[in-house]
Amino acid sequence: MPTSPEEMLDTANLDNNKRAIGYLVLICFVASLGGFLFGFDTAVISGTVEQVEAQFQLSKIWVGVFTSSALVGCIMGALGAGWIGDRFGRKPSLIIAAFLFFISAFGSTFPPNYFVLLPARFIGGVGVGIASVLAPMYISEFAPAKIRGRLVALYQLSIVIGILMAYFSNWQIRQYAADFPDISAEEGLWHFVLVAQSWRGMFGAEMIPAGLFVLLLFTVPESPRWLVKAGQQQKALSLLQRLEGFSAAQTEFDNIKASLAFKPGAFSELFKPGLKLALLVGVMLSVFGQMSGVNIVIYYGPTILKQAGFPEQTALQVQVFFGLVNLVFTIVALFIIDRFGRRPLLIGGMAVVALSMLSAGLIQAFVNIPGKLIVVVLGIYMASVALSICAVIWVLTPEIFPNRVRARACSIATFANWGTNAFSAQFFPWYVDQSGMAGAYFTFGIICTIAVIFYFKFVPETKGKTLEDIEKLWTPK
Repeated sequence: MPTSPEEMLDTANLDNNKRAIGYLVLICFVASLGGFLFGFDTAVISGTVEQVEAQFQLSKIWVGVFTSSALVGCIMGALGAGWIGDRFGRKPSLIIAAFLFFISAFGSTFPPNYFVLLPARFIGGVGVGIASVLAPMYISEFAPAKIRGRLVALYQLSIVIGILMAYFSNWQIRQYAADFPDISAEEGLWHFVLVAQSWRGMFGAEMIPAGLFVLLLFTVPESPRWLVKAGQQQKALSLLQRLEGFSAAQTEFDNIKASLAFKPGAFSELFKPGLKLALLVGVMLSVFGQMSGVNIVIYYGPTILKQAGFPEQTALQVQVFFGLVNLVFTIVALFIIDRFGRRPLLIGGMAVVALSMLSAGLIQAFVNIPGKLIVVVLGIYMASVALSICAVIWVLTPEIFPNRVRARACSIATFANWGTNAFSAQFFPWYVDQSGMAGAYFTFGIICTIAVIFYFKFVPETKGKTLEDIEKLWTPK
């Protein structure tokens, strides 16, 4: 028990630090639920396609429209997220995204026909697009410089967990439906959603985390940097004091005010010297990240493995293995990104990604039955992708832009992310048909090699720097 004033002061400071850390963890956890819903919403559709196609008697063209409807919403949501985040604030915009997730899940569970299902999926995509811009930005605007990478990387971990939970949820619901030998033996809403038309239950499962996201967002504050930008300076200072203590908060507050001393950033400012390079880096992080092939392996993994000689059931099991590798190495990245920095993970990891893709191309082209070798190489590939671009992109993208233009710049970069995602997913089957699987591997390997050179030349190290210090990196000499 403390007996002197000094000991009492030390004990009080320790208690305050614990409360501040707990509050920061709560804030970051709530925001990372946006990443969980991002992963869940984009992966849940994998278990519903065949049932929806059969029930509504869809042609292959309309099946494609169904699978891409949410992705189109993602593009639109990402494009508008910057304006929404600047106009209304980070927290209200995330609440809007959370409601869109819930509305989409509900609408996708109870659509009377196919043409109601499509807009329901589109609405969910808009929510994903908004969350993919603003959730990592919201975390980065709270996180202390020395652990910002780790906290923002929680967002990527949440995406991976969301994907795995969607796969697990789909499997459990399908298994539950299979336990009923006669699907017409019972009636009622529960039976209708989970047994007779189990694809509805797969979509409906998203209402649980979406509802939790809505409720928890009301327990967290607005970003202090947005509050300063919006003229609510006393509120921002009080929040910073709660998170960092009085002296550190005042220094941080003064730095934020100095970074916003210029006129609020116009869209055209992003194309001026200095920021033009920052925008290029942000956009190319997204473009190269998508063209590394990671989503192709996630979306088309079973097809790729069947071409390597695996039967369908084994291919599905190996796909689960790839998902687990992705999860494990995302967790590893979470713990080392602030220790080793962004550049080593990005450049070193992408170099291994490039070598993996080129090796996969050689194996596919010259080995008669490449199955097991392909699994090993793609396992290394997934581990490297998780450690590098997938972890770093959500940390670096909001870090590298100044406070006054961050939301709009992140919106452009994330729009490039979703646009490239849509392009690669749309044309991958056609490209494989034209060039063969080996040709696709070689193409991804070459693109990743170019990415390594670009990252080495243009991407700065941001480890341990405040957002205001990072802004100075782009200031023309």
